[in-house]
Amino acid sequence: MLSFILNRLLQAIPTVWAIITITFFLVMTAPGDPFSAEREMREETRQQLAAHYGLDKPLLVQYGLYLKNLATFDLGLSFKQEGRRINDIIVESFPVSLELGLLAMTVALLVGVPAGILAASRKNTVLDYAPMSTAMVGICMPTFVIGPILGLVFGVWLGWFNVAGWFSWEDRVLPAVTLGLAYAAYIARLTRAGMLETLGLDYIRTAKAKGLPEKTIVFKHALRGGIMPVVSYLGPAMAGMISGSFVVETVFQVPGLGRHFIDGALNRDYFMILGTTIFYATLIVGANLLVDLVHTALDPKLRKA
Repeated sequence: MLSFILNRLLQAIPTVWAIITITFFLVMTAPGDPFSAEREMREETRQQLAAHYGLDKPLLVQYGLYLKNLATFDLGLSFKQEGRRINDIIVESFPVSLELGLLAMTVALLVGVPAGILAASRKNTVLDYAPMSTAMVGICMPTFVIGPILGLVFGVWLGWFNVAGWFSWEDRVLPAVTLGLAYAAYIARLTRAGMLETLGLDYIRTAKAKGLPEKTIVFKHALRGGIMPVVSYLGPAMAGMISGSFVVETVFQVPGLGRHFIDGALNRDYFMILGTTIFYATLIVGANLLVDLVHTALDPKLRKA
């Protein structure tokens, strides 16, 4: 297991470095600069600001200095939020995005896994077609469509939940459901596919021949193997919920990290874009590593390998 972890870490390091390098040169060579939106700025002032942030140096020198600072976990200063470090912004806003992601994952699992199990155990019946058709609708509808609909119905018309802010549990329901439903659809289809494959194996047929109750066959014998595709999907899904929640955060005015990422892109805040991209990339790589470990723990064949 230790060699497996070290091997995955050695693969992750060049991946993260490549993302850092590509993002750095794409951002730094894009047209304009962080001061383009400033009105009536004298050239002397622009040069002073560029010197203050190190933008007056050659591009390769800037790249080397950024890697040097990154080695000490220093993501730099924000251009637009004067005096604030990217590290502090991430520490302040990421817990909100993490909480939203965990709540959305809970919704996705509570909806997707039972729907997939039900569809697989009742193959080619109404109880199979109905949840899978609903899942397909959920996959096709983006969050920027689902969010306003849920906000209008349950927030404005019915008044059950709040549609903006992040202060009480009523503020968390609609964002979590909006983000979780899209992933619940994928989880439902993955669960169904995995369960159908497992239910067709020899040891399941043997269990049926012994006269075991259907509930025992499904939940005790088939579920562990059938849930493997979902386990493999959870890492990228969780990382996607956290890193891709900026649409939901914008719709429901959630003060998470995704909004800073969008603001950084709109304002050409170089270090904000770089810092959030690096953070998200590291998060996704770490989530995939965690999923590999869980997958190995659940599959005896992988443990022996």
